[in-house]
Amino acid sequence: MEPPLPLDRHGRPLGVLRLSLTARCNLACPYCLPDGVEPPGLLNRAQRLSVVRAAVALGVRSLRLTGGEPLLHSGLEDLINGAAPLRQSAATGTAGLAEIALTSNGSLLTAARARSLRRAGLDRITLSLDGATGASVAAMAGLPGGTTAGDDLLAKVLAAIDHARDAGFDPGKGALKLNAVIQRGRNDDQLLALADLARQRGMELRLIEYMDVGNRNGWKPDQVISAAEMVDRIASRWPLEPIGRPSHGTASRWRYRDGAGHLAVVASITAPFCGDCNRLRLTADGVAYTCLFAADGVDLKPWLRPSPDPEGLDRALRSLWRQRRDRYSEERSMAAAAGSAAKNHRAHAEMAYLGG
Repeated sequence: MEPPLPLDRHGRPLGVLRLSLTARCNLACPYCLPDGVEPPGLLNRAQRLSVVRAAVALGVRSLRLTGGEPLLHSGLEDLINGAAPLRQSAATGTAGLAEIALTSNGSLLTAARARSLRRAGLDRITLSLDGATGASVAAMAGLPGGTTAGDDLLAKVLAAIDHARDAGFDPGKGALKLNAVIQRGRNDDQLLALADLARQRGMELRLIEYMDVGNRNGWKPDQVISAAEMVDRIASRWPLEPIGRPSHGTASRWRYRDGAGHLAVVASITAPFCGDCNRLRLTADGVAYTCLFAADGVDLKPWLRPSPDPEGLDRALRSLWRQRRDRYSEERSMAAAAGSAAKNHRAHAEMAYLGG
């Protein structure tokens, strides 16, 4: 008999693998601040697929491809195509991947690239856009050149939305969404404009609370706009009704009462969802992390080089997941309520390496 699927110390299963393909990015968003060069020892296609295969055997059903900016990775389509044999099959009752998704800033998503990704087997794209004006986009993307550069990037992302839709990524079926990180005093004045933009294009807007990920962004609690406040601001203009947060999901969702689609919020600061988090993250150089706020990871390269060791990789991942006890956001929230610093405060790994 196959060994049972592993559960962590809090009884949480493994369900999502966020696979970072590069630490590089062509933007310099202040909440992320990526490096301009890759770390040494990047995994190759065969090694990445070996990890995906091992993770699927342990319960992963969703593969999320991230970065840095994953469209900078020249082997992206080849990797997606290589994951096809790991898909679940209703005909045979085979468990496997139910979806392959991509998160991108959209600036490099041409019409040809969108079609290429769709042909390769990509199911879903989430694009990031943190403002609806050139000035706000430039500020949130860390662009020199101010409004002019921001206008150019905004135009590229809006075109990317059209390219993705034309390639078959249907926002009405959840295959095309928009992410926005909202920071008080920097871009919170863009909330209504971003919501209006998403409504006009029939896309779900996912508003993300500004998080203390990594060590570079100078995060302070008073820079966080709570999900509740964001929802209230938007509901004052377009009434909403709650749908809720799906099991193992990161976003709580609302429906516009006028029928113009959906809104979602990711409230990892003010309403943590550690209790059913099922995500494993792998950096571009092969280090596995069990939490976005983790300080340390497990290097999987000993089981990938000089050639993959499937049994050793299985044991390593099983052990890693069974030992997992992460609940940083909940502990931070409890510490804040008690008026003290989080007891497990420590240097976090950088967002650009963990894939956000």
